[in-house]
Amino acid sequence: MNSDRAMSTVSPASTTNDDIANGFQNLGISISNVNDLQITCFSDVFNDTTLHFQIIRLPKQIYAWIGCDSAKFGHLYAAAPTRPNNTVSVSSLLGGNSDNTGSGIARRIVIKTGVPLTLACNIPKDSPMLEAAAEKKLVQKLNALGYTKSKHQELYS
Repeated sequence: MNSDRAMSTVSPASTTNDDIANGFQNLGISISNVNDLQITCFSDVFNDTTLHFQIIRLPKQIYAWIGCDSAKFGHLYAAAPTRPNNTVSVSSLLGGNSDNTGSGIARRIVIKTGVPLTLACNIPKDSPMLEAAAEKKLVQKLNALGYTKSKHQELYS
């Protein structure tokens, strides 16, 4: 069972887009136009485990959250393309370390998108099939939203 619900904005009744933009600005993330902010939420079930996803597209970066059976935040990673060798650097911001599940997912998403990514993830470390399913679903949604590079861009970047 899949339940996808994509929205241009998601906000509780008392929260406005301006409130969300102000929250990001308080974190040092500049949003010049609230319309530059796109939020997508969806869920998927894999082997009786519910995976929840949230993607926030900011002007020059992506924030993604993957929740496994709960709304826990999990570990937080930042990944970005680095020059001159076109590699990806990943750093653990909260909890975890570079060999945790979220680190690998963040690295591979940046390779596919070419865009800096902040990823929160609470997938258990000992669940490689669940990790692969979550990453596959996230990449499918990023493709559908137009956030990934084309094969031509990947070959020549």
